Amino acid sequence: MAADPSGERELAELRERIAVLESKGKPVPRHHRVRSFFAALLIVLAVVLTPLGVVAAWSRSQVTDTDRFVATMAPLAADPAVQGAVADRVTGAVMQQLPITDLLNEAAPADRPLLDAALARLGPALTDGLTGFVHDQVLRFVRSDAFATVWTTVLRDAHAAFDKVLTGKGGGAVQVQGDTVSLDLAPVIAQVKDRLVANGLGLAAKIPEVHTDYTLVQSDAVKKAQTGLRLLDLAGFWVPVLALLCAVGGVLLAVRPRRATVAAALGAAAGAGLLGIGLSVFRAIYLDKLPVGVDQAAAAAVYDTLVRFLRAAVRMLLALGVVVALAAWLTGAGRRAGWVRHLWQEGLGAVRRAATGLGMRLGPVGRFVHRRKGWLGWGAVVVAAVVLLTWNYPTAPVVLWIAVVLLAVLAVLEFLDGPADDAPAAPAAPGSPGSPHDAAGPGKATAA
Repeated sequence: MAADPSGERELAELRERIAVLESKGKPVPRHHRVRSFFAALLIVLAVVLTPLGVVAAWSRSQVTDTDRFVATMAPLAADPAVQGAVADRVTGAVMQQLPITDLLNEAAPADRPLLDAALARLGPALTDGLTGFVHDQVLRFVRSDAFATVWTTVLRDAHAAFDKVLTGKGGGAVQVQGDTVSLDLAPVIAQVKDRLVANGLGLAAKIPEVHTDYTLVQSDAVKKAQTGLRLLDLAGFWVPVLALLCAVGGVLLAVRPRRATVAAALGAAAGAGLLGIGLSVFRAIYLDKLPVGVDQAAAAAVYDTLVRFLRAAVRMLLALGVVVALAAWLTGAGRRAGWVRHLWQEGLGAVRRAATGLGMRLGPVGRFVHRRKGWLGWGAVVVAAVVLLTWNYPTAPVVLWIAVVLLAVLAVLEFLDGPADDAPAAPAAPGSPGSPHDAAGPGKATAA
């Protein structure tokens, strides 16, 4: 007769709880205190390095990955506040370069007195009308798909110079001057110039090549940020790796690894949460200190776009920390965790027994899973960890979906864990251990 797997699990859990209770009454050896101290120190270092690692990974990805940089900044082309700010900036640059005096010089000398007298009265209205026409044409352009294409081209050209924002050298399409980071809009003005000529303003053909800037960031914290980002860029890949190594080292060195895992996971999540709060606080301070006349809505849109993936990384770490802490708690020796595991095993066991009663036979699959379930379960965990670590830019939904898939795999393993479900059934009277009415075996009946 096969042993009852459910009874074996309960006996193992009971022994584990007794061992924990006995260990609580014993004095803690000195070497355990030393281990606990260094384990706690490593976990604290991991918590401190977590937000720094997130910022380092974010800054490095923006410099080394052109597609990532474009994906970060491209949505600005569709933002109404940014479109309005760009339209105003381009209109001002175009109006400064329109050669109106050349048009007046073409008039006959005899007509100049009358023309000058007329312009003295109509000049402001004429200028306002021309400005309104130019602004309308520019606004139509920045709201079109053509602007999104030009904006993407500008971003790709600018990416080669974006690393100069971190080094503070400036130059290229991205300029850093003092406390301002700006983007050169020369390609946009060139497109607007062609559009004006096509719509009847032939005078715009005489506009020379114009380089004007659209401010991305303007703050007295730019130089401080350059210094910090330069250090993080030098550290780059190694800051998050060091944070992970400190967390793993702290867990391995701890006297109670599961508790240490919970502490490290929740600590890393808390560190990421503090970074998210810091981003929101800095946003309010940054917008409050902008110079008078700067479009607040456009500045907020630019800031939110710049830190969009940084916030996504914060949410990912929050989700990952909670998932890892929950998994470590559920595999511990606590009473409530034991209840959850018991409900999990008994619930899936009941489903398996019901399926067996309907004629399902697991055969050698059930026996194999029963013998290798531990290895199979840890193999699934390792695969999930590898998928997460090799995912280019994981997000919170990615973490949650990986956890859901892993949970489904573990549920399938628990469902297939039925060594006696496919035992050969000999003809027997109803109610006997070998009858079809008791196909699950006596051990399974007891567990039910």
